[in-house]
Amino acid sequence: MRALANIFWLGTKELRSFLNDYVLLGLVIYAFSLAIIAQAGSSSQEVHNASVAIVDEDHSELSRRIAHAFLPPYFQPPQPIAERDIVPLMDAGKYTFAIDIPPNFERDVVAGRSPGLQVDVDATAMVQAGLGADYAQQIITTEIANFLSRAEGTPLSQVNLVVRIAFNPNVETSWFTSVMGIINSITMLAIVLAGAAIVREREHGTMDHLLVMPLTPFEIAASKIWANGLVILVAVALSLYLVVRGLLHIPIAGSVPLFLAGVAVYLFFATAIGIFLGTVARSMPQLGLLYLLVYVPISLLSGSNTPLESMPRWMATIAQVSPSAHFVSFAQAILYRGAGFSVVWRQFVVVALFGVLFFGLALLRFRKVASTTA
Repeated sequence: MRALANIFWLGTKELRSFLNDYVLLGLVIYAFSLAIIAQAGSSSQEVHNASVAIVDEDHSELSRRIAHAFLPPYFQPPQPIAERDIVPLMDAGKYTFAIDIPPNFERDVVAGRSPGLQVDVDATAMVQAGLGADYAQQIITTEIANFLSRAEGTPLSQVNLVVRIAFNPNVETSWFTSVMGIINSITMLAIVLAGAAIVREREHGTMDHLLVMPLTPFEIAASKIWANGLVILVAVALSLYLVVRGLLHIPIAGSVPLFLAGVAVYLFFATAIGIFLGTVARSMPQLGLLYLLVYVPISLLSGSNTPLESMPRWMATIAQVSPSAHFVSFAQAILYRGAGFSVVWRQFVVVALFGVLFFGLALLRFRKVASTTA
């Protein structure tokens, strides 16, 4: 009971120290609010609100059907322009797509003459241009096929290909990047806060005071783990409810409490790494350099940015051992697919075992530093 009391009161001291460190406090607030909003809104990988111009030289039913088929949220309503204005307006960046329907287009289509239809694309808008050109081709082809089936009195094919996308029906990038931004921030801040807590004690000279008190290295390390882990856990919960659900209006399929339980298990691992780095570094700049050497491989091998299946086989094998990969896997299963504890408990156990291992290594290093200081 005395050890638990020491861990508790040392943790409250750590919380007060964190709240008085406005730089770290601001970093936590930014990482789980503005950074998530910016990442969700600026890295879109789908066509959204693309500008379209149309030159209708046919003025037929088919040309009007094609023009009305470009609908939000993928495209803006097509704006009629003259053919001579296509190049100047696209050079000015006003339109991403320009559709030129030639005269007698409907008549030639009905007659089976295979007339041409021109779609000009501004390729400087890379993502919009690449995906939007495919969308435009599918829209135009579908409208022509539907028109011909009615004009010739022939029924449509009895076999239709219907694509149904699970979990993210409109394939909106923000649904993925917002949650992955939170997951990446968890790893980043867990290492930084735990490591900074140790370095701050050494820089301020309070580490010597702690070591001469009737405290064990285990109690000091455990207090920093629960205090910094609690800060991140509260920030994650607020970010999910206020930012992801509230501001971005992104649905969460699974249980948030179950996800937070998994985050708590993962924080045990990540903060242990931070404590280990804090015992190695002698200043905050050194901690920053060591953090980059550790965080970048953990992030790249986690699967949050690139699926493990897309990595080289040897790299995917290494990534499957990484606790961050297990964390990302069960986080996606819970938040995207609504998985329950019966599905993810094995990954919880793997992350917890790695946490125990790295906490033991951090504690050994901490004891070595303590004995050297003494």
